[in-house]
Amino acid sequence: MLLLVVLFLIVLALFGAGFALHLLWWIAIAALVLWLVGFFLGRGESSGRHHFYRW
Repeated sequence: MLLLVVLFLIVLALFGAGFALHLLWWIAIAALVLWLVGFFLGRGESSGRHHFYRW
């Protein structure tokens, strides 16, 4: 019985980690798209080095 509980907890932990990694991949893709849009919009401006971010 204890072995089943331990196996269930391991499966639950792996499922939670997999879901978190999947969510982090989508967040990383969204951040990359936003960065690329900002990068190319900043290139198109003719008024010097004005960007919506300050690096």
